[in-house]
Amino acid sequence: MGARRDNKGGWLPAFSPDELTQAVEDNLRNLGLETMEVVNLRSMLDVHGPAEGSLEPQVEAMIKLKERGLVKHIGLSNVTPQQVADAQKMTPIACVQNLYNLANRQDEALVDKLAEQGIPYVPFFPLGGFSPLQSEQLTAVAQALNATTLQVALAWLLQRSPNILLIPGTSSPEHLKQNLASGEVVLSAEIVQCLNSIA
Repeated sequence: MGARRDNKGGWLPAFSPDELTQAVEDNLRNLGLETMEVVNLRSMLDVHGPAEGSLEPQVEAMIKLKERGLVKHIGLSNVTPQQVADAQKMTPIACVQNLYNLANRQDEALVDKLAEQGIPYVPFFPLGGFSPLQSEQLTAVAQALNATTLQVALAWLLQRSPNILLIPGTSSPEHLKQNLASGEVVLSAEIVQCLNSIA
């Protein structure tokens, strides 16, 4: 919650407390549910990435939705470590969903801190998003392991930290099978070191 799409597919902020409340109520009605298990509050202070700034009014709106029984758990998305810490002073945070993958590793410390707290970290664009991950090291590792580059990238995330929860997109049953097979790809310490150099 926190954004909506325009008629061209672009993201527009829908970030006021009233808009957040309306979005949750609309989702419940459209899905035929009484309660949503988890709702991620997406910061829209900057559409393109996390930006510092207070999320207090938005978190308060989510807490009110939780008190009404419309939301069971509150997550955060597109946020900074400080925003996570500030929100945790107000309410338990169930998960954090930020951009993170082999090449985009700004959240290294946040992943570890959340792991210590037992909080899932959900990387979006785990395969690079609109610009799929590409590097000579990744290709070489994939060839050596008889895997695809995308399987290796997902395997790296799975081995990165026990609190990483993957949500890779897919467009076909075959692609889904390939994604699932990434859980069977084992990366040695040497391979992990090689892949770490991509960032």
